[in-house]
Amino acid sequence: MESQQWQRPRLNKYALACALLASTNSILLGYDIGVMSGAALFIKEDLKISSVQEEILVGSLNVFSLIGSLASGKTSDMIGRRYTIVLAAATFLIGALLMGLAPSYPFLIAGRVVAGAGVGFSLMIAPVYTAEISPAVTRGFLSSLPEVFINVGILLGYIVNYALSGLSPRINWRLMLGAAAFPAVAIAAGVLAMPESPRWLVMKGRASDAKKVLRRTSDSEEESERRLEEITKAAAAATENSKTSLLRPSRPLRRILVAAIGINFFMQASGNDAVVYYTPEVFKAAGIRNRRGLVGVTVIMGLAKTCCVLVSALFLDQYGRRPLLLLGSMGMVVSLAGLGLGSKFLEARARKPSWAIALCVVTVCADVSFFSIGLGPITWVYSSEIFPMRLRAQGTSLAVSVNRLVSGVVAMTFLSVSKKISFGGTFFVLSGIMFLGTIFFYFLLPETRGKSLEEIWELFESKDVRSKEMM
Repeated sequence: MESQQWQRPRLNKYALACALLASTNSILLGYDIGVMSGAALFIKEDLKISSVQEEILVGSLNVFSLIGSLASGKTSDMIGRRYTIVLAAATFLIGALLMGLAPSYPFLIAGRVVAGAGVGFSLMIAPVYTAEISPAVTRGFLSSLPEVFINVGILLGYIVNYALSGLSPRINWRLMLGAAAFPAVAIAAGVLAMPESPRWLVMKGRASDAKKVLRRTSDSEEESERRLEEITKAAAAATENSKTSLLRPSRPLRRILVAAIGINFFMQASGNDAVVYYTPEVFKAAGIRNRRGLVGVTVIMGLAKTCCVLVSALFLDQYGRRPLLLLGSMGMVVSLAGLGLGSKFLEARARKPSWAIALCVVTVCADVSFFSIGLGPITWVYSSEIFPMRLRAQGTSLAVSVNRLVSGVVAMTFLSVSKKISFGGTFFVLSGIMFLGTIFFYFLLPETRGKSLEEIWELFESKDVRSKEMM
């Protein structure tokens, strides 16, 4: 009934422009995920690396993004959200240049380490900045933009792979990886035109500057005054409760930590990043041998991901976080189980029937599409909006660190585990993990649609989180 009466709120153009600029940083991670899936094929041929070295190469960026994500909370509290975004782009720029010019495998790993630190900064700060500058009625859409740009970056990576796959293996992978330097420069320059987060300004005692930003990101003077009053009260309350910290959390903060860390854990334990990274390997095992064909299939997958994340972003503020999250999670359970069945069937036969290969392609696309409807965008939205103001940057930083650690572990073990229990067995395990994730989301993640960042704290003060604002 509520969704039938819902009317799409007017989107503040200035807030949209700020969110778009901040979210473009996420293109860098998406591009690396997409381009590495194809570049790894040519790196393996050119540098003669083993499968274990390939896993280390792919997963090292995610593991070392821990450096950036752990440091990003304190850094953004000290220098501000805006300059942290610039720092993220500059760090990734250096990493991209190192990778593009790498003469050897150790040099390439060094580039991955530096780029990983930039990715860690970016993954934390873009959703936090966007959530802090957005009005409550459109925060779901605006805070999901980082995931939209991750998917745009993945698609761009796939397209660059396809375009350069005909070149010599000594050249093409260097061009693929080094090309990320160009958007990094543009992003760092563009972000300087953004205003600072009004909530960070209030924390620094700059209420007059915060008011100027809120006037431009609100639809009326009354709305900007109300938002400033809520932020000021929350800042005062945070000062009074300064003894509460992530190391000594109160009961509501413990619930928030469980929710934020849990959703970030399951986002990466779902294996989505590994599936995207290693799709060519999966399809090669399924019977697609032509390298240009392998890269071409990933373009189809990238289109499916991008379309679905756009749909999710547009409807997050209408239907809420929980319905789309549960829909996406249940869809992933079914898709991964179907992919496991298809892979098991192909593994048992020397001749690969075309219908079974088609089933694997369809279920892979379905898996990444359901991820882009639910866990993909909603993890960033939810993580950035549920922490109280004083601990938002540090709390989100901790949650993203768990995200990066799990992503790195999955990426660095995916091929080895698949060799032990087969690709089919691995997909069955991932399906089981997502089933547990769906149960976790249902019982421990309350609905936050339409709530101001200051009101969300009250949801976690309830004794029964599941019955408080669930739907």
